[in-house]
Amino acid sequence: MDGILEILRDLPYQDMGFAKIDHHRPLRKGFPEVVLGKGKSPDQISEIVASLSGRGNPVLVTKTGADAFEAVRNQTPTAQFNSLAGMITVPAENATSVMEGVTVITAGTADLAVAEEAAITAELMGSQVSRFNDVGVAGLHRLLDIIPDIRRARVLVVVAGMDGALASVVSGLVPAPVVAVPTSQGYGSSFEGMAALLSMLNSCSPGVAVVNIDNGFGAGYLAAQINQMAPAPDSSNPGEQ
Repeated sequence: MDGILEILRDLPYQDMGFAKIDHHRPLRKGFPEVVLGKGKSPDQISEIVASLSGRGNPVLVTKTGADAFEAVRNQTPTAQFNSLAGMITVPAENATSVMEGVTVITAGTADLAVAEEAAITAELMGSQVSRFNDVGVAGLHRLLDIIPDIRRARVLVVVAGMDGALASVVSGLVPAPVVAVPTSQGYGSSFEGMAALLSMLNSCSPGVAVVNIDNGFGAGYLAAQINQMAPAPDSSNPGEQ
């Protein structure tokens, strides 16, 4: 009873002075508020994570570092840190059943951090994620080798910098929707991901949705939502010609 009263006390949100924690979000959206670590101090992040923990939901902090994790772990010992993705996670006390169907693909190794952010987000939301890395269009044979695997996905997250062409190519080969993530990787004229963003927005292949530059979290979140709703595609039928 005391635990229930504690939860009800902070609905719909908890005012911490420097932040208002939206404890009502799991009821509205099915997934709790996610913390953007960038711009927040380690102590602020630690206080927010402690507030979100212990309510039966997973906790996720994006775009953060080791200093913040040390502060979080002092208050929340069950927290975990993925240095590649720059993410702090606290698993749910009663994890949801895992659903197959999400595939994350990177064009190059430089895109791995953003891709891992997407994959961890989708996994925390109850999806099983398959990963295929470094299959960009500069070596198209690498992508062709995994077509039977990626055609089994319900939804694909395609992460690419440079020219961002991989999203269109993948979309033209699979029946499932593609969530395209431009990254800030590239040389001067890539304009820190703007070139990849515009390329993905102008894809000639239907079924491509585009999130913002380096927004692996947004892509993973959307992919998990689609995965929960969509039936598995028939991998023997790649679509109409």
